[in-house]
Amino acid sequence: MAGKVSPTPDERGGLLGFLAQQRQAMKIATYGLTDDQARAVPSASALSVGGLLKHVSSTESGWIDLVLKIEPKPFAESVATYQENYRLGPDETLESAIGAYDRVAVRTEEVIAGIADLNQEVPIPKGVPWYPDDASAWSVRWVLLHLIEETARHAGHADIVRESLDGATAMPLQAAAEGWPETDWLKPWKPAE
Repeated sequence: MAGKVSPTPDERGGLLGFLAQQRQAMKIATYGLTDDQARAVPSASALSVGGLLKHVSSTESGWIDLVLKIEPKPFAESVATYQENYRLGPDETLESAIGAYDRVAVRTEEVIAGIADLNQEVPIPKGVPWYPDDASAWSVRWVLLHLIEETARHAGHADIVRESLDGATAMPLQAAAEGWPETDWLKPWKPAE
């Protein structure tokens, strides 16, 4: 992942490029972690890096279901699942969570590639507390912008949780994950010995 999204010839490519960049930022926060570290809650927040990864994966999948007009479960039935998606369970691995997120990304790209017009309406489910009651639909474009915002927000949370966990910060982690050479201004992250 370069520091910036490459210039793209069209809006769709740009939106998908920024979403991919934020997904990568989310995964960079997991670089070098063990499963136990990914489950750890080292700050005042109840968030873990692994739980945040699961959450953005589940959230993106849910939004693409809405784009495809797949009826969501009633809100009351999905609260427990929603809360579970903020935790990497004891029987789950970071590797499997990353794999699931990668599969969600492929699905998103395929679905968006198959939509002729980003103005296509995406019906707003009723009875969900955080969805507006005064509108009936979003556009696919709005959904993509929201996914970028949601992923970026949680990638930032993951950066803070990761730094609280072991002191690692985003740019040294990215440099380590991508094999950048050490420079005077940036030293790739290395695990503590």
